[in-house]
Amino acid sequence: MTKKTENTEKKTKTTKKSTVKKTATTKKVTKKIIDDSKPRVLLASAEVNPFSQTGGLGEVASSLPIAVNASGEATMAVVTPLYECVKEEYRKDFEFICHINVPVAWRREYAGLFRYEYRGVIHYFIDNERYFKRSNLYGYYDDAERFAFFNRAVLELMPYMDFKPNVLHVNDWHTALIPVYYRLFYINSDGYKNIKTMITIHNIEYQGKYDGFLLEDVFGISGYEYHNLEWGGCVNLLYGAIAYSDLISTVSRTYAQELRTSEHACGLENAIDRYADKLTGIVNGIDTEVYNPATAPAIVSHYSADDFSAKVENKLALQRELGLPERADVPMITMVTRLAGHKGLDILKTAITDIIKEDVQFVLLGTGEPEYEGFFSDLQSAYPDKARALIMFNKIMSQKLFASGDIYMMPSKSEPCGLGQMMAMRYGALPIVRNVGGLNDTVVEGENGNGFIATEHTSKSLYEASMRAIEAYRDKEKWSRLMTNAMKADWSWAKSGKEYIEMYKKLLEK
Repeated sequence: MTKKTENTEKKTKTTKKSTVKKTATTKKVTKKIIDDSKPRVLLASAEVNPFSQTGGLGEVASSLPIAVNASGEATMAVVTPLYECVKEEYRKDFEFICHINVPVAWRREYAGLFRYEYRGVIHYFIDNERYFKRSNLYGYYDDAERFAFFNRAVLELMPYMDFKPNVLHVNDWHTALIPVYYRLFYINSDGYKNIKTMITIHNIEYQGKYDGFLLEDVFGISGYEYHNLEWGGCVNLLYGAIAYSDLISTVSRTYAQELRTSEHACGLENAIDRYADKLTGIVNGIDTEVYNPATAPAIVSHYSADDFSAKVENKLALQRELGLPERADVPMITMVTRLAGHKGLDILKTAITDIIKEDVQFVLLGTGEPEYEGFFSDLQSAYPDKARALIMFNKIMSQKLFASGDIYMMPSKSEPCGLGQMMAMRYGALPIVRNVGGLNDTVVEGENGNGFIATEHTSKSLYEASMRAIEAYRDKEKWSRLMTNAMKADWSWAKSGKEYIEMYKKLLEK
């Protein structure tokens, strides 16, 4: 027995002992809980709020299934890794289904399957402590192997689930091997026939690029398939899903068109163009139950689109909390973002030095590249009565900023969909955006608009849009009208969920 095999067996025993509360079984589930006449979608995602999340993917993977199931027109379940960060308040009610050994190239690895129902959605968690008992979700040297295991485990464990999908909906590169594995190894097997596959691209910057030698040794795919998975001189997992899936979707109509251009597709524009006949774009929604100014527990004073007079109390409370001058009349510009160049911080650095000279306050929340963390910390030092830089990730504070802010800054250079602008509008903070991706699909400037648009990726254009927003704020009648437009718009998943359901139906008809 090799040392690697011995360690794997030891880990398997440890994992089973530490996580399984009920008697282990590998008996296949035959219980039928769904209507065969409707789409049955298994959504595979590397993160799902509230169990795990680093960004917008986790929000979508949580909210879309809730909306789909609430419609009654389709049924959706979710499968995701069982990370260390999944809280005990959820784990204590997990139902153990089974454990099996999953092929990962030349070896086999333990995979445990747990089931949990949350807000009307069945969630399946795949357990392997060697791969997922870590402090972060991503960023490890063996991410290729970790997610190859997860992708193969999803397919291997499907016969043991009490949910029988006819659509496999995968998301971004972390789950991109599922349609590849399905087409290569499962499509003609009993229990797997007549399943459609689709990939949603949330952010094409992250593609899962790996050296070709990993194809057989880590991914367990024959070298003869290299030409079907190679793009740009390497194995590109996202490209593999684009090529092998029955349908490609992305998270806004504008972004679907942008992906066919070199400016936005990060080297995959020709691949997207090649498969453009199966590409569609649907704007994301937000969870309007969580992001609700009438009920959100994170804010001090509740309000609604029908009466938002109490909104100002949240601004005064945040000013007290952050040590800013307490002024109801000053326009507060807020920003919740990852501190990275593509978020438009390159042009904001120049623009904000002029904007901050106006009678405004500016509060930023986020972490990221040291260059930007340092810049906004220095801005706070230079303007202690006007600026605050909260270099942290804090979801409670983000809701406070949505509720307290009058203007929301979001000058992204690229933004596949964007959720921040919708969350801000839900709370009555009018966004300043660039006309890219989902920002272009959700923000309109004008007398009957809901925000302000910088039409060029320049500091000058951003500054001018900011001045228009500040001027509009001083016209209380106009500002009230714009706020009403923003707050009464339907940013829920109801509309987008229906579009997804229609897409699933058409996919099954092919």
